[in-house]
Order: sequence, then structure tokens, then C-alpha cells
Amino acid sequence: MNEKITTFLNSGLLEKYLLGETTSVDTEMVESYISKYPEVQNAYNTLQYNLEIVAKSNAVEAPKNILDDILEELDEKPVVNLNTQKKYKSWYKFAVAASIAAFIFAGTSYHFYSQKRKLSQENQIVVEEIFDLRSDIEKNNLMLDNVMRQLLKLNNPETEKYIIKGNERAKDLKTVAYINPKEKTSMIDVVSLPQLPEEQCYQIWADLQGKMVSLGILNEADRQLMSIPYAENALALNITIEPKGGNTIASKENTVAEISLQ
Repeated sequence: MNEKITTFLNSGLLEKYLLGETTSVDTEMVESYISKYPEVQNAYNTLQYNLEIVAKSNAVEAPKNILDDILEELDEKPVVNLNTQKKYKSWYKFAVAASIAAFIFAGTSYHFYSQKRKLSQENQIVVEEIFDLRSDIEKNNLMLDNVMRQLLKLNNPETEKYIIKGNERAKDLKTVAYINPKEKTSMIDVVSLPQLPEEQCYQIWADLQGKMVSLGILNEADRQLMSIPYAENALALNITIEPKGGNTIASKENTVAEISLQ
């Protein structure tokens, strides 16, 4: 970079020209330097860019009609084509107005972006709720199908119903067994079970020619119709009190309910 260009760039004329504060003579000289020397052109472009950044960083939210007011004011001041200085002053004012408008537009765009993002998040929540609801409906449909199948089994003419009541040791015990020899299915409905100590439980057995086969443990929490293993040719059903977790051998002395199946 030669000394002439350096002196020009250090004179401050380029900055004044950008702000529209140069005389007509200075304006012609600046424009001559810009057109002749790439270094000056690059410096001018850099100043323009920096001015835009400063204008945006210091901008404040303006009333909605500010751009119209600025343009209206500019319209009231005629621009003389022969006066280059006024031309560039007007250009600068338009540049500032455009910067303010850009800032307002950016703020509005961000607002709409935020609203759109919020709406998108709300839509996602709705989608998830619909998905959960659909899952619940599917689960309920499966439950209803299961209930319907159970009802069909209970209403089957081949299904036999046995009411099992407790003896003196468990007067409030009541269960209902449903056995279908043709389909080889067994279900039991726990109606009520007297409370036992924590270390004990109720266990149901099938009497097969004197051999007691476990059909499972009964809990108060199982107060619903549930399937139990089908025992072919069972003579009776027994309910005993056993240690917690059940037993492998029935404690006949602790029998609290019994019903014959023959």
C-alpha cells in the first residue's frame, strides 16, 4: 500500500463520506479513490459492514409506524440529483431506516419462531397423549376380550360351578371354582379370604385318588377370576393354610375348606 493511499485512509474522509458529511469536492475525491484503488474499496466495504453491525447492536424496539414516519420525513425533503452529498445523506438515512426495519423484522421473526416452537412442543405433547390413550385403549380392548372369553367359559353349559366355603377355622372364606371337563379348563374366583399372619398363606389342592396336587396359592389381592391348572379326574378341591410361599405337601390338618367334585 503506497503512502498516498495510507494518508487518504488515515484522513477520515472515508468515514465522513459514509455518513454523508463530506463536501462536494471531498465527495468527488473519495469516489475517485474508491473507483481507482481496491484497497480503498475494501476499506469502504468494511466500514459499511461495521456500520450495519453497530446500527443493529444499538437499535431499540421502535413503534410499529416508525419506518413509515422515517420514509414520510425523507419524502418531505426532496433530493436534488445534482447534489451528490445530499444523495448520500439520503442513502444513509435509508440505510439506518432499513437497519431498524431489519431489527424489527428480526424481533418479529424470533417471536413467531418461539411461538412456532412452543406450538410444536405442545403438538408433540398432544401426540404423546394420543399415543398413550391409544395404548390404554388397546390394553382395555385386550382386557375386555379376556373378560369376554372368561364369560363365555362361565356361560358354557359344560362348565360346572362349585362354591367353596370355609370351615370353623375360616368362616369368612369363600371361593367359587368353575371347571369344564370337556375343554379341560379350571378357573377360581376368590370372593373373600380371612387375613392370615404374614408368615402363612392359603393354598388350593386337587385330590387325585388320595394324592394332593397343588393348584397354586390364593391371596386376598387375587380377588378376581383367574385360571388354575386343570386336574384330570380330581375327586375334590381342598384349601389349606401353609407356610408363606406355599408347600410341596399339603398340611391336611390345616384344611380350612373342602368340596367334592364327584
